[in-house]
Amino acid sequence: MIKASVGICIGASSISIVRAVKNTESIQIQDVTIISHEGNPRKVLEEYFSNNDLKGTPVVVTGRKFRNLINTISISEPEAIELSISHLRLSGKYKAIASLGGENFIVYCLNNSGGIENVLSGNKCASGTGEFFLQQIRRMNLNIDEALRLADNENYYIVSGRCSVFCKSDCTHALNKGIDKGLVVSGLCKMIADKTIELLAKQRSDKILLIGGVSRNKTVAGFI
Repeated sequence: MIKASVGICIGASSISIVRAVKNTESIQIQDVTIISHEGNPRKVLEEYFSNNDLKGTPVVVTGRKFRNLINTISISEPEAIELSISHLRLSGKYKAIASLGGENFIVYCLNNSGGIENVLSGNKCASGTGEFFLQQIRRMNLNIDEALRLADNENYYIVSGRCSVFCKSDCTHALNKGIDKGLVVSGLCKMIADKTIELLAKQRSDKILLIGGVSRNKTVAGFI
């Protein structure tokens, strides 16, 4: 018997929606939709549910901040991670999972069975987060695709990662001097990568899986 289900991850900057089908042998992913909610996840969810008939379809929601927006089954991010590791048969393959989101970065340290045994988090400064990156490229009149086309791992303008105020000032100063936008975007990516590496250094393994919206930034991943 084939059973369909929907999983929704409501992040600080975007919503990921996965449709899956389960038969007697396996679970198959039908499609994945990622939508930027621009600070209004409720509107995006209302539009999605109005345009998709999910009557009778089980829906499970996760996310650190907004998962209670939907009146359905809700699980925490750590629970979702452990279930995913089990389903994908990744137990023992990775010793840590770095969740790089819009508002904060968290590292989940894993045991050999794929269970979370420790949690590490970065400082509370906004610089280095996905949402801060989006704010800065918007100030350059760039969308995410345009910004990442300009960025590369070879050339970058150094910006401060100590504080969001200093970083924003560095970006403004560089642009006022006529520094190429691509160099500034690359500098932001380098700064995010450095902060991620600093957090990852708190655990001992190099077998690390990156997840979250920032992990889709190929320039950041390249610097890491």
